Amino acid sequence: MKMRTTFLMSLVLVGLVTLPLWEVPTGAQNKPPTVQIPKAGVPQIMTMEGQYIRAAYNNEGYAILGYRLANNSIGEEWMLLEFGVTLRDGVPEYSLQRNALTLDLPDGKTIPLASIEAHRSANLQSLRNRERVIRDSINYFPPSATRPCRVGYFADLDPQVRAAPFDEVNLSYNRACVGRLFFQVPGGIKYGQHWLNVKFAKSVIRVPFRILTKEEEETLRENYKDIRKQVQDAFRPAKG
Repeated sequence: MKMRTTFLMSLVLVGLVTLPLWEVPTGAQNKPPTVQIPKAGVPQIMTMEGQYIRAAYNNEGYAILGYRLANNSIGEEWMLLEFGVTLRDGVPEYSLQRNALTLDLPDGKTIPLASIEAHRSANLQSLRNRERVIRDSINYFPPSATRPCRVGYFADLDPQVRAAPFDEVNLSYNRACVGRLFFQVPGGIKYGQHWLNVKFAKSVIRVPFRILTKEEEETLRENYKDIRKQVQDAFRPAKG
């Protein structure tokens, strides 16, 4: 498993950059868009590891997601997210239950992870087939997370695997756990700001991701390096 060789270890406070919520001032159309910083309500750091990869972490845990497929699924009832999770160095082992994961929608509603029964009864093979093509690697974990493990809240329908679902994932600082998350979205997936909430033993991490319009996609693609630098600078510890 490919791991990040560098990782920000110093925590700063509360604001969480979410992208791409930006404003381009009048007369400055040739300049990179300016990132807005909404409030997550929890102390954490957020990073961008790709145009459709978002991560957040605090002193207890680390969570990352890939959402390229979800961004291409406007109007569809089911959202699939690529998800990774681990604990920070020195944190005791912990079992992450399926009810510890929720999704905040642009209209302010919070929905739970889909049930095993709902996932089993839905016809999601076409969604999984699209995922094989429309996805990004999310292997950007802290250096200590070197042992792969499965986030298995849902059955793996691959005929060569056929892994059964289970209700918890055993986390430790040296395990890089990855898998798929499914949410059944009332009224279908819509444009706008979403938050994946991950409740650990002592804290909550909120990973932001925005379902982009075509115009926002183009702006992000053309200005990705500049926007990513703004995110990094926003969480850089102040000199003093």
